Amino acid sequence: MSSSSTLSSAEQFLELAQKAGADAADVLAVNGTSVQVRVRNGATDKVERSEATDFGLRVFVNGASAVVSGTARTAQDYRTLAERAIAMAKIAPSDASLGLQDTTGKAAAPDTLELADDARPDTKTLTDLALAAEAASREIKGVTKTDGSAASAGYREIALVTSNGFSGNYRRTGYSVSASAIAGEGTSMERDYDYSSKVHFADLEDAHAIGRQAGERAVRALNPRKMVSQKCPVIFEARLASSFPSLLAQAANGAGVVRGTSFLKDMMGQQVFASGITIVDDPQLVRGLSSKPFDAEGMMCEGFNLVEDGVLSNWLLDGRTAAKLDLASNGRAARSTGGQPSPSSTNLWLANGTVSVPDMISGVGDGILITSMFSSGVNMVTGDYSRGAAGLRIENGEITHPVSEITIAGNLKDMFINLTPGDDLEMKSSTNAPTCMVEGMTVAGA
Repeated sequence: MSSSSTLSSAEQFLELAQKAGADAADVLAVNGTSVQVRVRNGATDKVERSEATDFGLRVFVNGASAVVSGTARTAQDYRTLAERAIAMAKIAPSDASLGLQDTTGKAAAPDTLELADDARPDTKTLTDLALAAEAASREIKGVTKTDGSAASAGYREIALVTSNGFSGNYRRTGYSVSASAIAGEGTSMERDYDYSSKVHFADLEDAHAIGRQAGERAVRALNPRKMVSQKCPVIFEARLASSFPSLLAQAANGAGVVRGTSFLKDMMGQQVFASGITIVDDPQLVRGLSSKPFDAEGMMCEGFNLVEDGVLSNWLLDGRTAAKLDLASNGRAARSTGGQPSPSSTNLWLANGTVSVPDMISGVGDGILITSMFSSGVNMVTGDYSRGAAGLRIENGEITHPVSEITIAGNLKDMFINLTPGDDLEMKSSTNAPTCMVEGMTVAGA
């Protein structure tokens, strides 16, 4: 189904919903194809392919709303789903905050965002990438086996139409290659990984480099020692530091603010990070993994700073949460075909600081560089933070040995205000950050 026919089908579905008795309605249509190849021990382990066109119909009747989703193919399929949605809405409670956003006309062309290419790699190409990544992992001395490598390709067409006049559609592609390596033997094995994920196939990082990085990370964690409990500076590798803008976005999500379940609910306009720190959310990033020309309610998407010079500057809002807070939506609605919209970040990142990572490490007399975390324990109501971790010991400004079986703990309010970003930001995923140091964290060890 082409993007034009996807849009046409969504418009047909919308028309039938209105005829069936909806006061207002919108239709989200997603036509997608994805292929993933996984290899292990030099041979293909799994090949998966999926193709689907899903429709999500949201109707409004007498101030209430309901959503149905399905893979409708005929006018009768559309009619049946529309009738079900309206029947559901008639028995749902009314909610004054529910409704279509005030946006009309056709969306601007998304071409400038470069959200799709025409690469379409076949299964053999993907298999070769995965095999190259796995073989590179095995080149690293100390790597004894791999946990497999994978490569994938995906293509989607997204269309949204609303009964108050909005009509928009766009294409997007996505590609990835990943590797997972295991070092050591018996009960002294360590596992680590690396990956690359891009919108354009030509932008993927070299599969060989991905595999080697996974192997090197696994080997550096061999023969870890325990450490005594203490308070000290903790440095988070960039791939783990991305959890900081993610946690900030969760706390700045309008849904949590409305419910009163965010530890930042009363902090708008106040200092939450040190001066100079900026956290950006930008759906207009060219070739961004979460870029989009409009949100799930048809609002035009624009970038803004969630945190500017350390000050909390914006909530993430969709139409419903904005109405409850007596504010305007800032185009952050996201939804699946089967659900109501809710606020979400897009391309989110913590901006670079001015300290290089070597200088950051050399300035620590006694601390830890965290390289892996697990068993998440974060209370978004209070900000209390506790996670299992492993990493590399820093003594007198130098990395000395691996450490494991530790827990790092603190409160996010304290962690945010005592955070120092490095200068090594890379856009590897939808949420990114440079290496970051947090002063005075509690480290529980042996």
